[in-house]
Amino acid sequence: MNKKGYVSLLMASVMTAGMLAGCSGNNNKQNAAATNSPAETAAATNAAAEGKYPDYSQGFKDKVSLDIPVYERAFEGWNVTDNYYTRWVQKEFGDKYNIEVNYIPITRKSEVIDYEQLLASHKAPDIIFHYDMPQALTYYGEDVMQPLDWAEIENYAPTYWSSMGDTIKQYGIVDDKNIFFYAARPEADNFTTIIRKDWVEKVGMKVEDLTSLEKYNEMLLKWKEAGLGVTGGSLTANSFNYNYAFRDWPIDANYRALYSDLSVADFTTKDTELWLRNMNYQYNNGLIDKEFYLRTDEQKIKSEFVSGKTGTFGLYLTNNTDVISATLANDPNAEFAIVPPFAGVPEGKQPQGRAYWPFGFIMGINYETSDEERAAVWMYLEWLSQPENLFKFQNGIEGENYTLDAEGIAVKNPDYKGESVLSQNNNKDYWGLVTEIAQYPEPEKTLKANLRNWAPAGYEYLADDLVKYYNEVAEFRTPDAMFTTVLEKVNEYKADLNTLFQELYVKIVLAPEADFDANYEAAKKTYLDAGYQEILDEKQKAIDAGQFK
Repeated sequence: MNKKGYVSLLMASVMTAGMLAGCSGNNNKQNAAATNSPAETAAATNAAAEGKYPDYSQGFKDKVSLDIPVYERAFEGWNVTDNYYTRWVQKEFGDKYNIEVNYIPITRKSEVIDYEQLLASHKAPDIIFHYDMPQALTYYGEDVMQPLDWAEIENYAPTYWSSMGDTIKQYGIVDDKNIFFYAARPEADNFTTIIRKDWVEKVGMKVEDLTSLEKYNEMLLKWKEAGLGVTGGSLTANSFNYNYAFRDWPIDANYRALYSDLSVADFTTKDTELWLRNMNYQYNNGLIDKEFYLRTDEQKIKSEFVSGKTGTFGLYLTNNTDVISATLANDPNAEFAIVPPFAGVPEGKQPQGRAYWPFGFIMGINYETSDEERAAVWMYLEWLSQPENLFKFQNGIEGENYTLDAEGIAVKNPDYKGESVLSQNNNKDYWGLVTEIAQYPEPEKTLKANLRNWAPAGYEYLADDLVKYYNEVAEFRTPDAMFTTVLEKVNEYKADLNTLFQELYVKIVLAPEADFDANYEAAKKTYLDAGYQEILDEKQKAIDAGQFK
């Protein structure tokens, strides 16, 4: 029981959410004081050596309830809180240390809303996580995370700390307090956009011909004339890297810091104008899903692709995705390819994208988490970091979910449907607390394993092309600026601006092309007056002070 009673330019599959009322301030507990100075760190390390941290290696005297967040992605037939692996964790970890492990579902497409509701009702999990620093800083600014003792982490989770300690010390400090800890993020990414290759070829083109946005739109016109379908679309909300391909290259660091923000939409630059103008053109010419603004979750977007109404779909490519088989069930002649990175880029521009920071999940400890519960978190990360446990979470049971090849790489059995079946993203939502991508000791072996994990049976070329394109455009990926101070105006206005952005951009896209200029100029003024100008002023002040990385 719960004790606390990248979006692709062509397929922006992003969450629809808004920030609810923030939690009250002055929540941070003082019993886990930050230890920033070398002297304080040394003292804490000595304290650990002298046995000042309680020894829980034989288990807690009284049962401890540990609440771990896990994404709920609406995978068909998958229970995120009760499955073979959650029961395995309880048996192998929880029972051993007298810990009741509870997995708390966080809806992937509305995770901020879920967290805010859980925090407001004092039912939030012990770990508060997010993939993006602006939102993580928002949680910190709401005073719902407690300061951390790094030596305590090292004491209870030495394996985890040896992997992530340097990253934590470099990026985990906010306002001179130790706040965040992280999961590893090896350099790789399996998010991509697939396209109906048979449709492309039916109109006399090849996927390789999609070398620019202009060529892509040319293909869409031919799709329309042939009565095939349209490009996929969804409501853009809460993740705002849609205009990167329209920016000038190389990008200026200060410009990036001012306008690149995953929590507040850049709505006033020439880059956004070009993005909107293209969407307006696509909409008015019948090239995009006419009801894109109603596609607010992955299932809705996927159903349009599976049914043959749209010809593109953005997804994390995995070997057990069901989108290909579902599409083939409706159209046995369907063929698939990866959309080339230049397909969404205007001529003369470069395929810019958002580079990841050198960590995956950004995590903090709930301010209501007790000392023993916090220790249980570190113990869980330590247990999860052990190679044998991580390997089982990622691959399942040998002889059932997989077999080992001559190189020691797990070869998945795609037809396995037994009790230990993995979730559709290979259980990543569980083991993602310690690493973003499964790894082997050797980079070459890791790449081979990734390709196998990403490649649907019979469609191995999709994973090959995904990696090829990822490497080809690596130089054009730029990480967003990481501010080292809380941006109060961002927190104050972002919820309202997110809602306003949706209203304004959809209105502009759906209006006649002849009205675009007037609509956009009016919308920019409305957006600036609603708080965006104050955000730009606050950001500029922080940029001038050098408060960003």
